[in-house]
Amino acid sequence: MYRDRYAVILMHSTSHAIRAEKLLYQAGIESKLIPAPRHLSSDCGVCLRIERADVEQARKTLEDSRMEIEGVHEI
Repeated sequence: MYRDRYAVILMHSTSHAIRAEKLLYQAGIESKLIPAPRHLSSDCGVCLRIERADVEQARKTLEDSRMEIEGVHEI
């Protein structure tokens, strides 16, 4: 994964981020918990880093599981 191909998914809590990571793993979407960039959010200390190409599939997976997403940002 190259830096210019990342997106981050912000969640409302660390526990939601951990659950989301598990859901994405089960859906075959590579993700990694990383510290949330402070310029994007100070609510939760972590976020999920994914490939930009996986954004729509990840969003659909999480929405289908009724996970509330705070935001998705390309970095």
